[in-house]
Amino acid sequence: MGKKKPRDYDREFTAHVAHRTRYRLGITTERGTVTRFVLQLEYLLNPATDEWNEVVRYDHDGRGSSEASHDVTVDGLHIDVYREGEKITSHELTPPLPASEALDRAEEHLKQNVEGYIKRFETWHSIETTR
Repeated sequence: MGKKKPRDYDREFTAHVAHRTRYRLGITTERGTVTRFVLQLEYLLNPATDEWNEVVRYDHDGRGSSEASHDVTVDGLHIDVYREGEKITSHELTPPLPASEALDRAEEHLKQNVEGYIKRFETWHSIETTR
């Protein structure tokens, strides 16, 4: 993910999506309730250095642990779009909703749009593929 790594979460998972792409999920719960999460699509820009970069990111932090945090129960679910390692835009996807529901919606949204996000990222970064 370039220079930035997600903050520590109670549980973290990665899953292969397609050639040079993966999902990364970090989740923290308290008494079974989601309190923080990050779900992002990442692209392996440089296999030699294991350099993964964000493509898109959804996140929630109900406690506002950082100045960049979002509380989906107040602000609604959003998606951050990255280009060349920098967030270039953010789009609101839903009105405010419970964090566990927001995580479900984020997973659904990413699955429905993953191919388009990957193609756009490859175009922006002049990556030629042989799919």
